[in-house]
Amino acid sequence: MYDTLRQKYDRLVTEGALHGDPGQMAVLDPLERVRRGLESSAAEKRGFLLRRRKPEPVKGLYLWGGVGRGKSMLMDFFFSNVAIPEKRRVHFHAFMQEVHADLHKVRQKGEQDALRQVAAQIATDLRLLCFDEMQITDITDAMIVGRLFDLLFEHGITVVTTSNRVPDELYKDGLQRDRFLPFIEVLKQKLEVHHLASPTDYRQNRLSGGEVYFTPADAASREAMAEIWRDFTDGRGAPLTLTVQGRAVEVPQFHNGVGRATFWDLCAKPMGPADYLAIAGAVRVLILEDIPCLGRSNFNEAKRFVTLIDALYEARVRLICSAAAEPEMLYLEGTGAFEFERTASRLREMQDAEWGQE
Repeated sequence: MYDTLRQKYDRLVTEGALHGDPGQMAVLDPLERVRRGLESSAAEKRGFLLRRRKPEPVKGLYLWGGVGRGKSMLMDFFFSNVAIPEKRRVHFHAFMQEVHADLHKVRQKGEQDALRQVAAQIATDLRLLCFDEMQITDITDAMIVGRLFDLLFEHGITVVTTSNRVPDELYKDGLQRDRFLPFIEVLKQKLEVHHLASPTDYRQNRLSGGEVYFTPADAASREAMAEIWRDFTDGRGAPLTLTVQGRAVEVPQFHNGVGRATFWDLCAKPMGPADYLAIAGAVRVLILEDIPCLGRSNFNEAKRFVTLIDALYEARVRLICSAAAEPEMLYLEGTGAFEFERTASRLREMQDAEWGQE
C-alpha cells in the first residue's frame, strides 16, 4: 500500500521520533505533489520507453523560512521517500563550488559554451536536484546562476530547495543585482514558493538554557562540543569549501547549516574580512574549538579572531565554542588588548539564550 508523506510523518509523530508541527505539516502536501509527479513520470518513462517519450518536467518547490524551523529535516524526509534513483541532495554552496571547478576544466579544453556543457553533465542521469540553504552572496555565483538554472530546467530537472530568504530577497544589496533579478522571476515561475511558517525554532530550543561557551578547553569541553555536534548533525559532516576572490576557504566539517572548526583552522591561516564574511554567510551555527589565550605571541591570529567574531556577530550566527579562559581573560597583554574588550563583550552577548533568533 502506498503511504503518503503525511501518513509517514504522522507515524513518526506517533512513534515520538518527531514533534508534530503545523507549519511543517502544511508543507507535506506540496512535497507530496512533487513526489507523486516524479514517481508517476518515472512510470510513464518506463511505459513509453520504446517510443522514446520524455516525461514532462515536474514543477519544483522553494521552501523558505527562519532558521531552525525544520527545513533541512523536511528535505531529508522528502528526499529519502522519493522512489526514483535519478536524484541528488547537495548543499547549495557545495554545488556552486562544483560548478565553478567544472567550468574551469571545460574552459581549459577550449569549449565555446562551457556552462551549457557543465549543465548537461549535471543533468546526466538526474531528474531531481535538492538544494539545502540556497543563498547567494558571491557575485561570481550571481552572474552565472540564472543561465545555469535555465539550462537545467531545459533538461527537465526538478528542483526542490530550502532557503532562509524569500526569493525576492536573494542576493539582496549585491553588486550588479539588476542582472540577477531575471533569475528570481525564473525561480518563481518554475518552483512553487512556500513559506514554512513554524513558530518554533527547534535549533534554538536545543541550546536554550544550555551551555555554549566551554572553559577551559579540556577533555570534558571537547566531549561536550562533540555531543552538541552529534545532536545537530547525527555525526554527519563533510568539508565545505567556499571560493572567495578566487581563493578556497574551507570549513573542515559542515552539515545542514552547522559548521565545525578549530581556532587554528580559521585563524592561523592568512584569511581576511571577505573570508570570514563568506563563512558567516554559509553557516547558521558555528562550533569553534580550542580558542587559546591571546597576546604578543599570537598577535596575527588574535587579529583574525576579532575579525571572525565581528563577522559572526553581524550575521547573527549562533556561536558555540571552547576556550582557554573566560572572554574577558582571553587577551590580557600586548597590542590590541584594549580593543579586545569589544570582542569579549560580543562573546558574552552571543552566549545569551535569545541570541540569533529572528
